[in-house]
Amino acid sequence: VLSDAAGKFLAPALGMSANAFKTVVDIDLLGTFNVFRGCHDLLNRPGASLIAITAGQAVNAMAMQAHACAAKAGINQLIRVLALEWGPEVRVNGISPGPISGTEGMARLAPDADTRQKHYDRIAMKRWGEIEEIAEGAVFLCSNAARYITGTILDIDGGSQLGDATPRNIEKGLA
Repeated sequence: VLSDAAGKFLAPALGMSANAFKTVVDIDLLGTFNVFRGCHDLLNRPGASLIAITAGQAVNAMAMQAHACAAKAGINQLIRVLALEWGPEVRVNGISPGPISGTEGMARLAPDADTRQKHYDRIAMKRWGEIEEIAEGAVFLCSNAARYITGTILDIDGGSQLGDATPRNIEKGLA
């Protein structure tokens, strides 16, 4: 089972109501809990695999995204706790995608060629990922090849969480 609950908008913490913050936490974190808890009894057998889609904001703070950062950090811990509680029958893992081509989020964050190029320059692999690459990671985590993996967050992000890989920062040792 894959849970991809996500709600997000850009807003400063002081410009966001408690209800707006709660809405994203409810969608992301509570939504993931509800999906996993709801399917547990159906899947509670060896080989079962649950995957939550999380995000780099779970470990890297981002301005204007206090709600999403808190919710995704909660999802990461939920993955770890459920892996402890539900093993060995049910494996629980996460996928943390980086910027992915063809998604609404990247269309909003980088609407023009110049902005896209600035994003590419910062990523170690110098490109955005493809939707298929996320799907392939999920297939791997569900397969027998990953039968000893649980409680793990698989970063499929082209190295985007490693730091800023623009040539000027690499040359200065700032990456």
